Amino acid sequence: MTMLRRNLKHQLRYPSMTIAIVAMPVLMLLLFVFVFGSALGEGIGLAGDLGAYTDYVTPGIILMAVTSGSISTAVSVCTDMTEGIVNRFRTMSISRGSVLTGHVFGNLIQVTVILVIVVGVALAVGFRPEATFVEWLAALGLVLFLAFGLSWISAAMGMGAKTVEAASNAPMPLTFLPFLGSAVVTTDSMPTGLSWFAEYQPFTPINETLRGLLLGTEIGNNAWIALAWCAGLALVGYFWSRSAFNREATR
Repeated sequence: MTMLRRNLKHQLRYPSMTIAIVAMPVLMLLLFVFVFGSALGEGIGLAGDLGAYTDYVTPGIILMAVTSGSISTAVSVCTDMTEGIVNRFRTMSISRGSVLTGHVFGNLIQVTVILVIVVGVALAVGFRPEATFVEWLAALGLVLFLAFGLSWISAAMGMGAKTVEAASNAPMPLTFLPFLGSAVVTTDSMPTGLSWFAEYQPFTPINETLRGLLLGTEIGNNAWIALAWCAGLALVGYFWSRSAFNREATR
């Protein structure tokens, strides 16, 4: 709780990172709805119905907001490592795991705030979900589970980065990975090689599950696949970051 409170205070004192993370998915939402919406909607059979394409693309933008939010974890962990505060923590009677856990749970709270803003903007530009209260809770649980896994992976990236600039760039590929899935267009509209990649990468089943929960579309086996990917990302990120932190502790 102490480390979580410390990270939340940092977010309040330095809001520029949060603002930048919010701005990217919001701008992408406006871009895909009002600039590319008609053309892309026509390509997937939604010609002339901008509202329907807004519904289609919003779940992907929500996932982009989650992936963008993971950047702050890498930056904050790298900042602690390069500024020497971790060396001070090592002399204190605290759990080593609390340092990284504070960053991860602080990021989950930050991502929740970002999601509220992004969904609010989406509703303002025409997003009309059909989800019940329970389905909204399930959708929130899914995206926070994803954010949990990505936060651990970003923490490991922050541990390995030598500078804050490098830490901010390391998670960037994760930000655009949803767009190489079914976030913007259907996977069967892509070239063969890209369609195969889009079909089997983690964000496609997550996106289809989120879309099904919010819009009532078919989910099928995507829910179980999405949960398995989220759990896998969380486990890989956790053990990767803990291993990196323990290596730093023995130097």
